[in-house]
Order: sequence, then C-alpha cells, then structure tokens
Amino acid sequence: MPPAVIIPTYNESDNIERLVSEIRALPIDARVIVVDDDSPDGTGRLVDALSARDARVDAVHRPAKLGLGTAHIAGIRRAFALNGDPILTMDADFSHDPRYIPNLLAGLEKFDVVIGSRYVRGGGMEGRDAKLRVVSWGANLFARTMLNLKARDCTAGFRAYRRAVLESINLDLVFSNGYSFLIEMLFLCQAQGWRVGEAPIIYRDRRAGTSKISRNEIFKATYTVLRLSYRRMRTLKDAVLGRAVPRPQ
Repeated sequence: MPPAVIIPTYNESDNIERLVSEIRALPIDARVIVVDDDSPDGTGRLVDALSARDARVDAVHRPAKLGLGTAHIAGIRRAFALNGDPILTMDADFSHDPRYIPNLLAGLEKFDVVIGSRYVRGGGMEGRDAKLRVVSWGANLFARTMLNLKARDCTAGFRAYRRAVLESINLDLVFSNGYSFLIEMLFLCQAQGWRVGEAPIIYRDRRAGTSKISRNEIFKATYTVLRLSYRRMRTLKDAVLGRAVPRPQ
C-alpha cells in the first residue's frame, strides 16, 4: 500500500501548495491528506484546488480550530479509510523538510515508529533563537525523564508509523490535544512495546506564517507529562504488587 502523509493546517496558505507539490514529487507516490481547521486565509480552498488537479491529494475540512491532536486523529482515520500504510505526520510550515521523508520510510525496515529527530547525531535546528532552543531542549528532557521515553526528540511531529501501530491504539481514548498529543502518542507506542527509532533532520524555523506555539500549549504539555507519569507509576506499582495490569489502549 502507498504511504499517506498527514498535514494539519491553520492559516498555511503561504506554504501549502509548495509543500504538497514537493511531497508529490518524491518517488514514493504518497497520498497527501491535509486536515484544515477552517483557515481564514483560504488554506482549505487552496487544498481543494490541489485535490481537483491531483486525485492523490485529499482535503479534510473541519468547522473551526479544534487542535493539533484531533487534527492528527482525523487525518489518521482518513488514512485508514484510504488504506494508507505507512502513515506519516508532519507540519505545514517547512520546518519539516519533505526531503527527509524517504529516510523516515527507510527506518521502518527496522523500527515500527520513526521520528524525524533534532537530537540525534546529524540532526539539529536552524533559524531558532536561543530561548526557544532552551525551551525545546528542556521540554524533551522533562518528558524523557518523567515518562522514561527512549526517544531523544519526544515532541517532534515529523513521524512515520507502521499502520499496525496506529491501529493498536484506541484513538478515542487519547486525551491530549495540541502539541502534548505528540508526547502522549509516543508514550502509548512505547507502552505497547512498539520499536521506536529516530532519523536525523535539520529543523528549520518556519519560512512563512505565524508560529502556533503559545504559553497555553506549554502548560498543556506539562500537564500531559505529569498525568502520564502518574499513570506510569500506578502501572509499575501494580506490577510490583502482582496485580493484573491492563495494556494501554
């Protein structure tokens, strides 16, 4: 089955046409699924026009800005319906360069989930100021430490999943939204025993448009890590006491 690439959008009219074009130009015949949250700048209309010209471009329209997590889930469900396998996710602002997609797909020969990572050998960031670098590094350290995550880039949204991985997770029970969704999904993948690997990328701050990260997103991510950490500690305690421990869904 061909891969499906999910791209959540909100006000990405400056980027979306070029991004879709570059993905479709890759020698992988990917299906591109754009999930637009009723962007006031007309992003959804641009995607409809792309879809009219290319049957392998799909638009999922949502009535309002409903959050990154539910946008990913909507895209995953569309990918299931279209028999996409593997399934990739990425940002629309060119911080995730499409040229890395073949590397992520190649990584699935060994792993079940592959993250486009800033924090492994060969990876890095460009165009991001020192303050945001520290925030990103600190958020990843916090998530890894509290949740015992093995990946170094826990907050990255540039990922490739085997379809079976996403089918094994009950998406209706994923609580997080926003960028904290990415942490919860990685936690659930690891808890299920799926093999998680990383491929180096150079993350470049957006070429055009406005960043979606806010203080509220940072607060929600912190809450998510603490909530999942409590869940993890309860599971460990039950295991020590010999209680039956249900597998996370």
